Amino acid sequence: MSRLEEILAYNREFVNNKEYEPYLAEKYPKKELLVVTCMDTRLVELLPKALNLKNGDAKVVKTAGAMVTEPYGSVMRSILVGVSLLKAKEIFVIGHKGCGMEGLRAGSVLEHLEEHGVTQNEIEAVREQGVDLHKWLAGCANVEEGVMNSIRLIQNHPLLPQEIQVHGLIIDPETGELELIHDGRK
Repeated sequence: MSRLEEILAYNREFVNNKEYEPYLAEKYPKKELLVVTCMDTRLVELLPKALNLKNGDAKVVKTAGAMVTEPYGSVMRSILVGVSLLKAKEIFVIGHKGCGMEGLRAGSVLEHLEEHGVTQNEIEAVREQGVDLHKWLAGCANVEEGVMNSIRLIQNHPLLPQEIQVHGLIIDPETGELELIHDGRK
């Protein structure tokens, strides 16, 4: 059975047995939070537990490295929808120790893509569209810098309402301990 077939079979049982009922929630976040965090697998269950977040408490946007790098990209659009239409009043940008984006170089990503069949012609076609792949695929020097760069981009966005607080934290993916690196109330 393929992974897709396995998931679909499980889902049929999940729905038939009404296992979704404990997860029913409102559209708007009860705690009025929007969390931007990393897509790291260690954070899937740990992060909500460490923040005392339950289903329906917050909107969560996941990116590689909790990085917001494009002022008019899909991540920033999600943030703006979250604070305007979905009633989030605070944003938490939460990176984590030992993040794979720390020190990531675009060259290693491109090499891996080539090993999996992406051709030089395809890479050049992207460059010809004006994309600086080395900038676009790069990580950050360290997690704190990545979080702070994201905070600056969010806070300085011309469409972000002034009253929205943007906080920065780093979580330990082993213990769940949070370190505050930027208090958006100040």
